[in-house]
Amino acid sequence: MTPGIEIFLRERAAAFRGARIALLAHAASVLPDLTHTLDALLAAGLNVVAVLGPEHGFRGAEQAGLSTTSYQDPVTGIPVLDAYARPMAEVLADVAPEVVLADVQHAGARFYTYEASLHDLISAAGAAGIGVLVADRPNPIGGVCVAGPVLEPEYASFVGRVPVPLRHGLTIGEFAQLVAQLRGAADVVEVIGMTGWRRGDEYPQTGLPWVPPSPNLPDQAALACYPGTCLMEGTRLSAGRGTTIPFQLVGAPWADERLAVRLRAIGLPGVAFRAASAIPQFDRYAGQPICGVQLHVTDSASFDPIRAALEIIAAALHLWPAEMTFREDHFDRLAGTAELRRALMAGAEPADIVAGWSAGLREFEAVRAGQLRYEEGDGSA
Repeated sequence: MTPGIEIFLRERAAAFRGARIALLAHAASVLPDLTHTLDALLAAGLNVVAVLGPEHGFRGAEQAGLSTTSYQDPVTGIPVLDAYARPMAEVLADVAPEVVLADVQHAGARFYTYEASLHDLISAAGAAGIGVLVADRPNPIGGVCVAGPVLEPEYASFVGRVPVPLRHGLTIGEFAQLVAQLRGAADVVEVIGMTGWRRGDEYPQTGLPWVPPSPNLPDQAALACYPGTCLMEGTRLSAGRGTTIPFQLVGAPWADERLAVRLRAIGLPGVAFRAASAIPQFDRYAGQPICGVQLHVTDSASFDPIRAALEIIAAALHLWPAEMTFREDHFDRLAGTAELRRALMAGAEPADIVAGWSAGLREFEAVRAGQLRYEEGDGSA
């Protein structure tokens, strides 16, 4: 398949020679031959006046919640501006671009902050009358499944700006179209589509090299679990940051092998649970032995990472009610609602919680249908 940035360079770049271009990109902004987008733009003779670095920094070295302060790129000499810690409108005012090219790989989950950065870029650019080109990339966990609670407006934050479910099934370009529609910026946003991608394709099926877009999503196994196990960060459980299997390992110093026993008895499709232990080297419980489970995805088509996460939380609440507490505000921001936490605390069955999202998901599906650029079967754009 051919990502949007390659289409842009082949078919559209000449029209932008001489224009002041800002680039929103990160470490995974690469062509199929692993040439970085910035290098490819410069080789094409385009006038890139600044790079906008999101969370984790332009080169992807920073951990969660961190970015790189503004600096001059030592290779290209181009200013790299922190577009995570600073308001996007201020960053654009500093740069005064004529157009912003956004080329970011997302994870297919609402709380991945590159989507919030793109939202803020579109909102600020729309207010300033600056054009935004979005080079589309695949949804790495597929573009068919839609799952989880839809964000309620009062819980909007940098881990969720717009009312979409936890797993929205949109490409980054389709997400940009939705944001542009919601924020009245459709006249400034253009998506450069892909070719050869089918909605059912997960990342390995694209044939493209995987470059981790952030330090804790190194491979497809982590991606598959992320839309669910990231919720652990709103609890006292570790999501495996600081170990070699982030988002696949869930545990705590006070947990034990009973968690795996209980989860295996449920028989969730598409996943096997193994009792696992580790000592995180950073982040939560750094330097302390933790015990819990590793999720082994056996069939991604039937695996529901959000349902699996709810079963883990429910089991931990049952086994260790004194220790298993919530970071309430953060959990609610990640979930996009307080109702999920309240239901879990009340002892609701995860299957019933999931079933309760059906009406909201149907409403979202109706909105989503107008943004879909790719067919499920033929890879057209």
